[in-house]
Amino acid sequence: MSVPETDKDRQQKTYNLVLAAVASQVGCLTLVIIFGALIAGLWLDRMFATKPLFTMIFMIASLPVTLYVMFKVAQSATNRMKPVIEKKNQINPEGGSES
Repeated sequence: MSVPETDKDRQQKTYNLVLAAVASQVGCLTLVIIFGALIAGLWLDRMFATKPLFTMIFMIASLPVTLYVMFKVAQSATNRMKPVIEKKNQINPEGGSES
């Protein structure tokens, strides 16, 4: 016999899944940006025979780019969640059960 899941439990599970999705997106994008900067820097250093110059510049420049991308992904996720939360609050403003 299973315990019936309440609406609040369901909302919490959905919220946790959204947070996990955002964290995985941010992690993957961070890896892509850093490895892209590393590969581009190594390639340019090889083309122009400037061993660490371009690699260091690209790696340092990838930090603010990564922070910006993290911010935008998190902002996008919260903007997508806001209409659902606001709609739910309009239906049931006290936060209690409807029955």
